[in-house]
Amino acid sequence: MRKARVLYKGKEAGILTQQDNGDFSFHYLDSWLADPANPSISLTLPRTQEEYHAEHLFPFFYHMLPEGANRQMVCTMNRLDSDDYFGILLNTARYDTVGAVTIHKITAE
Repeated sequence: MRKARVLYKGKEAGILTQQDNGDFSFHYLDSWLADPANPSISLTLPRTQEEYHAEHLFPFFYHMLPEGANRQMVCTMNRLDSDDYFGILLNTARYDTVGAVTIHKITAE
């Protein structure tokens, strides 16, 4: 299982998890939901206490991935399989993303 913190404008909003079977889940933190001023991170992932589940990486996160030659370069430099979308996301969405959301790997709990 791999996990990542999902930050919105630098503030932790939720947790993205890839299960051992390859499925994904995302949930908002209670602290994020407690403040009504905090928005949803995406229109496709509205604020709710319910956990989201998917067999594939959620489209919102998938569209944060590099494409083409940039993806291949990231995979080569980080020794990642080009189909390891979660691994690519963890390596590319830590600092500089197009939107307000960044992704930070959780190494141990």
